[in-house]
Amino acid sequence: MPRWLEHRIPPPVIDLACAALMWWLAALPPQAQLWPRGGGALVWAVAIGLVPLGALVALAGVREFARARTTVNPLAPARARRLVTSGVFARTRNPMYLGMLLVLAGWAVWLGNALAWLGLPVFVAVLNVLQIRPEERAMRQRFGDEFERYAVRVRRWV
Repeated sequence: MPRWLEHRIPPPVIDLACAALMWWLAALPPQAQLWPRGGGALVWAVAIGLVPLGALVALAGVREFARARTTVNPLAPARARRLVTSGVFARTRNPMYLGMLLVLAGWAVWLGNALAWLGLPVFVAVLNVLQIRPEERAMRQRFGDEFERYAVRVRRWV
């Protein structure tokens, strides 16, 4: 993808675009349907469980940024005042994006179509290229060795 697209599309927009793609894919071949859309109690339990779990992971990341008094704006990583490594950031470098991915996984479960699951790797790939790698480049420039040590210690996703 072209570099001029980096930090131009807000991650929630990418998330919604992937959700729409998943909806579209789930409507294509009926033979890819694993269970009825919205399925039974188990489908609802798993889907409904993943959505709030994703929201909690994402909100935990936002809370840590607020505590550190640094920007939460994903389109302006160079404005970061501090490298946040506490709380949920001790487990994943991208809790907000991981949270969005979990919500998409809940959506895939609810859709019940094998093709809908293709939206998850699309989300990860697009976010890695347009958002995460450029953020990491900005963090390396801003925080140098401190970020390098953090990146070695904590994985990008999980």
